[in-house]
Amino acid sequence: MATQVADKKDAQQSSGIESVDVLIVGAGISGIGMAVHLRDKCPGKSFALVERREEIGGTWNLFQYPGIRSDSDMHTLGYNFEPWTEQKSIADGPSIMKYLHRIKDKHDLEKQIRFGHKVLSASWSSEDARWTVTAEKSDGSTVQIHANFVYMGAGYYDYDNPYDAQIEGISNFKGDVVHPQFWPKDYDYMGKKVVIIGSGATAVTIVPVMAEKASHVTMLQRTPTWYAARPAKDWLANSLRKIMPEMWAYKIIRKKNVWMQDLTFRMARDKPEKVISKLEKPLKKELGDKYNKEDYTPPYGPWEQRLCLVPDSDMFKAIASGKADLKTGHIETVTENGVTLKSGETLDADIIVTATGLKMAVAGKVQFEVDGKPVHWPDHYYYKGCMFSDIPNLSIVFGYLNASWTLKADIVSEYTCRVLNHMDASATRIANPVLGKELEQEELFDFSSGYIRRSLDELPRHSTAMPWKLNQDYLYDKPVLLNDPIDDGVLQFYGPNSAKANNEDAETLEAAE
Repeated sequence: MATQVADKKDAQQSSGIESVDVLIVGAGISGIGMAVHLRDKCPGKSFALVERREEIGGTWNLFQYPGIRSDSDMHTLGYNFEPWTEQKSIADGPSIMKYLHRIKDKHDLEKQIRFGHKVLSASWSSEDARWTVTAEKSDGSTVQIHANFVYMGAGYYDYDNPYDAQIEGISNFKGDVVHPQFWPKDYDYMGKKVVIIGSGATAVTIVPVMAEKASHVTMLQRTPTWYAARPAKDWLANSLRKIMPEMWAYKIIRKKNVWMQDLTFRMARDKPEKVISKLEKPLKKELGDKYNKEDYTPPYGPWEQRLCLVPDSDMFKAIASGKADLKTGHIETVTENGVTLKSGETLDADIIVTATGLKMAVAGKVQFEVDGKPVHWPDHYYYKGCMFSDIPNLSIVFGYLNASWTLKADIVSEYTCRVLNHMDASATRIANPVLGKELEQEELFDFSSGYIRRSLDELPRHSTAMPWKLNQDYLYDKPVLLNDPIDDGVLQFYGPNSAKANNEDAETLEAAE
């Protein structure tokens, strides 16, 4: 037996295929967090992170548009294990990158990251109880990695292709057309007339920053958006940090902010008129006679789409100063020199910024298959919001639409570690959420955002009750993922004969050595 195991070990080495217990796809917020949780809670597990870019950070490394910043407070967008220590709780992109690098260095993750690896496909073999993941390297060559478990931290949108809004006549424009997802490095817009098409979080971020240098900036919206103005600095957080350890202060503010987010969301659904009154107050204060109710009152209630955060009312101040303005209307066509609206109004422009939204992508556009059968995501249900029916040994992060992404990433990481530890304790190699019977379906998201509505037909399914749901409720999900029994009768744990033999061979090899 020892000779057979030695032969198998030699064959694996000669094949040149790296083999790990856990493969983490993506070295952004989700992937870096999982690596830290895994090292802490499953110290015996080998793991690697594959990252398509040459730098960590994911979204925060990709987006380089003016003013790139968080749309959530950093006490909840930060990890539960690492306090946010900067003065501003609404942080800019470079500060978030600095935070991620601090964590990467503190936990010595560099050697686990395979940069320049774009994952193309992942194939599960029940016979071998493992995934074979194929990635394309920066030089165009491909490499395969074997993993018992795959953790998808690749985000929720298409990194290669933003949403194409099919703007009439855009090819006629003689100036520059720039999409925020592909912002040119050191792009010079000094003294230029800028029209930003869109009114979401990206547009709201860009307007006040470009207004500082451009001759004028116009934000052109088809429909208004609900805005939430708040200070960029959290005075309570900064005060507590002066009188107690960083981690204590961080945990207190994190709990307070989670509670406030939840309260605001529920009130927006139950008593929208009260929330609307609070949201309108800072707009009216900053804009004065430039406040026009029609431009700032959406045709939907607050939190039917995500609120857009306006730190220190910066966009409203730019509009009040005359450096920027906001127009509501539908585009008739783009001309050589600007935009013509259906109302007949024309907007002159040297630069058009198409902040028209993202295109969603499931599981990083990776082509998955299970035992030779391609995975068609609408055929599968979410299991506890982080796994999928009848897809073994795979977990994924899809953050909250009504709260910070990292809240979900933290608890999914911890849940995945619990699953891995249960597999070890039960001497099994496979964890599979078995559907068993067809379920009553419910619409996946109770949100009307365009990028969501456009993608519903491509997304996994969602039922009316746990465990077959993707919730938008952190306070509900947290105890479910962190405290409920792992072996719930739905998540099935088992191992094929070949996997059992592999374990026995490994034990024999260990004894021989």
